[in-house]
Amino acid sequence: MPAAPTASPAVPKPPPAAERVYTHIKEAVLDRRYEGGTLLTEGDLADAVGVSRTPVREALLRLEAEGLIKLYPKKGALVLAVSAQEISDVVETRLLVEEFAARKAVPASAQLIARLEQLLGEQRELAEAGDLAAVSVKDRCFHAEIVKNAGNEILSRLYDQLRDRQLRMGVAVMEAHPGRVDANITEHGELLDAIRSGDAEGAAQVVRRHVSRVKVLVRGDDR
Repeated sequence: MPAAPTASPAVPKPPPAAERVYTHIKEAVLDRRYEGGTLLTEGDLADAVGVSRTPVREALLRLEAEGLIKLYPKKGALVLAVSAQEISDVVETRLLVEEFAARKAVPASAQLIARLEQLLGEQRELAEAGDLAAVSVKDRCFHAEIVKNAGNEILSRLYDQLRDRQLRMGVAVMEAHPGRVDANITEHGELLDAIRSGDAEGAAQVVRRHVSRVKVLVRGDDR
């Protein structure tokens, strides 16, 4: 008997138009292709993504709810700059969560140490390639891995809510202070060493110094 015809692999459906617009704008805001103060128009966004204006409006409403843009009827959407208050709030929240998590990470499992080593290596490679947006993502992943291993689901969810703001600030710092890329990697290495050696208090101190520096640098006050 002839062999039964093999079924063709299912072709994945493209994401809905509004989702494509949302992703386009959000990624551009987070990696600062759309900087704070940029006015976006529905027409330009529709042309950029290749959709009608209806899904653009839907995406803009969603992004406004997330605090990334401000809509102005008949004018467009203004990309909101990172405010001093937002910087302060994010840094304070990160310190509360990450210092606790650094202490809880000790004694660390072999799995956590291996994962942190992997992320640190990937961050070095991306830094050498000059991909600041990807470096910022890996930077955030490094810290998130430690938070996740603290074993507190509520804190992990709280930390996840800071993701977008962390990424945006991270790119801003690295663009304004290129030397900070290597400094971040060095400090991540110090944090990993403290966790690996079982020094819970030392790990917390590295986190405090490392995270507190963000507030100074984003404000442009590099004393």
